Amino acid sequence: MNKAMEILRKHTMKIVLVLIVIFFSVMTEGQMFAASSFQALIAQNAYVFVLATGMLMCMLTGGNIDLSVGSFVCFIGAIGGHMMVRGGMSVPLAMLLMVGAGVIYGVVEGFLIAYLNIPPWIATLAGYLAFRGWGTALLNGATIAPMPEGFIKMFNGSVPDLFGGAGMNITCLVVGVIACVLFVFLQLKGRNDKVKKGYETESMTGVIVRCVLVCAVILLFAVKLAQAGGIPNNLIWVAVIVLIYNFITSKTTIGRYFYTIGGNVEATRLSGIDTKKIFFLAYLNMAVLTVISAWMTMARLSAATPTAGTNYEMDAISACVVGGVSAYGGSGTVFGMVIGATLIGVINLGMSLMGIDANWQKVVKGVVLLAAVVFEIMNNKEKTKD
Repeated sequence: MNKAMEILRKHTMKIVLVLIVIFFSVMTEGQMFAASSFQALIAQNAYVFVLATGMLMCMLTGGNIDLSVGSFVCFIGAIGGHMMVRGGMSVPLAMLLMVGAGVIYGVVEGFLIAYLNIPPWIATLAGYLAFRGWGTALLNGATIAPMPEGFIKMFNGSVPDLFGGAGMNITCLVVGVIACVLFVFLQLKGRNDKVKKGYETESMTGVIVRCVLVCAVILLFAVKLAQAGGIPNNLIWVAVIVLIYNFITSKTTIGRYFYTIGGNVEATRLSGIDTKKIFFLAYLNMAVLTVISAWMTMARLSAATPTAGTNYEMDAISACVVGGVSAYGGSGTVFGMVIGATLIGVINLGMSLMGIDANWQKVVKGVVLLAAVVFEIMNNKEKTKD
């Protein structure tokens, strides 16, 4: 019984995600499993995965957050729109300058938080107010459109079918199979390495079950996206970012520093780690990832608008918390965040398909966020008892 409860606690959000998908599938009479729904899930929520990855790094340092990301998306969109549409600047140069603006803001924000000890929520709240006003002023309350075709395809297009399939993107299916093979190989190799080193490992049955379930999900997405026209380019951006940051947080020394700071910042400092540098990097990283999110938003809308980025910071924070990232710092994983972001995206999509008012959607997301925090607190108490 104890083992069953431990498994349940460990996989609660995954189980909840499955149940919510089943619920919306029933309520929408199967529309949730339409190919267009899978494509919409990725297109409408790609920015959440990118922003939540950066927010994860901030939260690991002690539950810190960045409230300015949504407003900064608006600001970056405004300067990008002026450069590419009204100024006729080449797309690569404009993108490089937007990254430069992100680096400058990240350096300033990181310096204020890490070296002047300004509380993160104060420093980022200032950015939240300033960049929304600045971006709206640059746009003069109007929309700049359309974005250059090459820029749109880079983030809102799809990978062409190399095999020329009729009615089904074969390339998408091939990539799905390759992803499954790689996943199974890495899982088996990881377990084998632990066994050789004498580490504690889970049973082979557990590994096989996980491989079957994950591969089933990958192949389902591959088939649905193949029917919808192929692999969206923004999915590739998300996958690359997620894999890079999963490697950083799980395999590198600097990634471990983020966790140790969240556990006890003073003990980390006394052990010789430059804690100020870690805080600085967390917010510099957040600013750069926000620029990428701004690109995705501009490409999806094919425009720069004053309302771009509204509530993006809340979506990113919600994805992290729902995905098991501790609100107090020191724990959480990139793939846990992915589960949380997917859960938030499924709720948004499901309620939209059901025609539920946007205001009630916010109510539901608020309840889900609160429930996730309560679950974390209760789960920690149970661990303490054990």
